[in-house]
Amino acid sequence: MTETTFTPPTRFAIPGRIAVTHQGANVWQTATLTEIRRETPRAATFRFAVPAWVGHVPGQHLQLRLTAEDGYRAQRHYSLASAPDDSGHIELTLDHVEGGEVSGWFHGEARPGDRVEVRGPVSGFFAWPGDRPALLIGAGSGVVPLMSMVRHHRARGLGVPLRLLVSARSPEELIYAREYGAETTPVFTRSAPPGTPVGRIAAAHLEPVLAEAPPGGWEAYVCGSNAFAEHASRLLVAAGQPVDRIRIERFG
Repeated sequence: MTETTFTPPTRFAIPGRIAVTHQGANVWQTATLTEIRRETPRAATFRFAVPAWVGHVPGQHLQLRLTAEDGYRAQRHYSLASAPDDSGHIELTLDHVEGGEVSGWFHGEARPGDRVEVRGPVSGFFAWPGDRPALLIGAGSGVVPLMSMVRHHRARGLGVPLRLLVSARSPEELIYAREYGAETTPVFTRSAPPGTPVGRIAAAHLEPVLAEAPPGGWEAYVCGSNAFAEHASRLLVAAGQPVDRIRIERFG
């Protein structure tokens, strides 16, 4: 998501609880921050209790709104990181963007017990309900909606094949590093563990995955910066992935 440069107020605060009139995705409702987990030096996961959350499909995002003491409001779209469940909780993983008013508040000011407003889920184009083989390709925080898919796949014990290629500058900047399993291939562009090549995702990374495509092929989901999305989608097309089976979500 794009952040704008802004000197944030000392504290954002949501006065009072928002009345939810129906179980609709278009209604603003209160989300209470319950937990903060550090993922990398610049990224953290924020867990919220949202009792009236209507549920989501992996790959969807929400709108989030903060209100300052002087009434100024800042609104952003963020991908959901959590798998769908009925616990009344959702998770967002946010990079700390230099000069970003919303990410700056989350990383510098937010504490458990703080409340924000959320509305959603939004968009169905990038959603993956778990009904088709999925090849996921992400870079940096672009892995967030893809991790929702991986978690959903595990939580439901889904039998459809799923593979994840995730790019990060270094192992220290690999979001969700502790959670990856056999379905994931990490690629490092700046520094890597001994014996691991350094470089961008390339055709050599895609070839073995595409070679093991199940009957009917993969549905490809690509998420990252504009430059990464263009690069990854070109690699897929060159490798024979049908254009109408590539879904792209980009930020920047």
